[in-house]
Amino acid sequence: MSRIGKKEISLPEKVKVNVAADGAVTVEGPKGKLEWTLPKGIVAKVEEKSLAFTAETATRTSRAMHGLSRALVANMVAGVSQGFKRDLEIQGVGFKAAVQGTHLNLNIGKSHQVLFEIPKEVKVTVADNTKISVEGIDKQIVGQTAANIRAFYPPEPYKGKGIRYAGEQVRRKEGKTVQ
Repeated sequence: MSRIGKKEISLPEKVKVNVAADGAVTVEGPKGKLEWTLPKGIVAKVEEKSLAFTAETATRTSRAMHGLSRALVANMVAGVSQGFKRDLEIQGVGFKAAVQGTHLNLNIGKSHQVLFEIPKEVKVTVADNTKISVEGIDKQIVGQTAANIRAFYPPEPYKGKGIRYAGEQVRRKEGKTVQ
């Protein structure tokens, strides 16, 4: 049995969880609603203020899916109650960002402006032209959106320019020395 899968998920007061007979899990809270289908062999039970998962068999894949299912539903519960947020920082002379409707406009030292289409599931805000905040209820979509934005200009090790996660340490390298 999975150690993570054995842990129960405590449900906050305003979160409602519904598990259908076919394994469809619906989590609804103050920030929104998320749905996901449990893999075969995993059963979820909703008790008063908690949610428990059990694996029907002890095969290797069912043990792996047991822990995975519990972790994904725990992220869904956290998302609809609190939400997820990733912060990015832009460093470099003249580098800046701005939100224009459904696009994020990035000026990051290229010959053209980079337009990134913001997914409808997330909210992107820009503060001080260099601090980007990605917020949403689905942890996977928030993280992937932040990674896609960072991928336009990852931090480089020589001057430290680029888009980085807030608090990310970039290991600097020494450049060539002139003799």
